[in-house]
Parts: sequence; C-alpha cells; structure tokens
Amino acid sequence: MTEATKSAQVSALEPKTKLTGKVVKTTLAGVLLDIGQELPGVIHISQLQKEQVNKPEDVVQIGQTVEAWVRRVKKDRIELTMIEPLAMEWNEIKPETVVKGKVVRLETYGAFVDFGAERPGLVHVSEISQGYIKSPNEVVKEGDEVEAMVLEVNRRKKQIRLSMKALEPELEEYKPAKKEARKGRNNRGSRKETFASEVQDEPKEPEMTAMQIAWQEALDRANERDKEPKSKRVKASSNEQEDILNRTLEKRLPTGS
Repeated sequence: MTEATKSAQVSALEPKTKLTGKVVKTTLAGVLLDIGQELPGVIHISQLQKEQVNKPEDVVQIGQTVEAWVRRVKKDRIELTMIEPLAMEWNEIKPETVVKGKVVRLETYGAFVDFGAERPGLVHVSEISQGYIKSPNEVVKEGDEVEAMVLEVNRRKKQIRLSMKALEPELEEYKPAKKEARKGRNNRGSRKETFASEVQDEPKEPEMTAMQIAWQEALDRANERDKEPKSKRVKASSNEQEDILNRTLEKRLPTGS
C-alpha cells in the first residue's frame, strides 16, 4: 500500500468513527493503541472512562483489545476516546430536526425521550398527540421507541423541546353544515334589509318650479272658496236681492204734493 493511500485512509476517518485496537503502551498521560493505521492511536487518561481515573492501569492492561472512537485526526497521531460519544452534539440539534429515541421517564406534564444528546428531550403532554390527552401514559410508556421533531433548543439551560404530534397528519376540523334560517323572528333582519333596498330603489317625484308652486297655491285657494257652506252663499245672495228691491220701491213711491 502506498504512502498516499495510507494518508487518504487516515484523513478519511471521521469523528465518532468506531475502531478496535490493542493496548501497546501505558503512560501517566494515557494509553497508546495499535489500530492498524499508519499513525498511532492515543487515548488521554481523561478519555478512558466517565469517572475519574488515577492511572491508566486501573482501566486497561497492555495487550488488551479495546473499542474506541475517533475524536480528531492530527498530523502525528489519531486522538481517540473510550467514552462513547453522543449521537448528537448541541451544535447538531436544530429546530425541525427529526430524531428517534427511547422514552426514559414519564411525568404528568410530559415524556422525556433519550435520543443520544447530552440531555433527554421533553415532549410536553400537549405535543404528544393531535387529539386531547390528559396524561402521557395514555399514549406512551417507558421503554417505547418514538420519533419526534425538535421544536426548540436552549443550550444555556440545557433544555430540548420535542413534538411527536408535529410528525402526525393534521386532523381535519369538523364543520357542521349551516342551518337554513327559520321563518319569523330570524328573518326580521332580512325583511328590514329588503324594505330598505325597496325604499332606496323607489323613484323620486321631480321637484316643482317656482311658477308651478304659485299656480298650485292659487288652485288650492279657489278650491277652498268652493268648499264654503251653501248657507253662507245663499244668505249673501238674499241680502243682495233685498237691497235691490228696497231701492226700486223707494223710486216708485209717490211724493207729497
């Protein structure tokens, strides 16, 4: 195998790649592994286990085969860890990311799901199902494998909010058919609207000119005179006739000689 091929293989090692190696040396700083690569594998003493380690020999022995994961590749070595890395780092957890995990704890307010992050994510009871549920155990139980979507990440508070219902199809909202309006009181409003429209549509009479108004008033006065009682007109006529008769008689009476 050429040097170029070996270098390509080493550089192709991605972080979190799982390898198997043999312990060839222990030092105060850590352990040296033979992982079948051109560069040696090095495990720092802090990466032998999660708990504190005083000396490497308390955890591994020379000649022992162990499992390790790639942390980073450098020019002269490959840094490894025997602590299984997180499936998802904080910078990899983003809103709308879909994750798969196991329900590890149930509370009245929701379910905690371990999906390989530093902390389990919380699925609030309102985010478990599209329909209403009173308690999370109506849908899930501890140990269930579930799928959820990331809603929010707060790295400072180390909080992850998840939603299971976000991956479910939305329920169609039921809308009852509209009932026909009943006759009677329910139709009062429509009758008023109809009447108003009819009034608006009714043609208006043309306005009268000043000459027409004066002519109309003269006709009204003449009509009023015609409506006076007949007794008044008869009395006035008889008085006039009596006056004419008296004047005639006075002219015909003989005068004394």
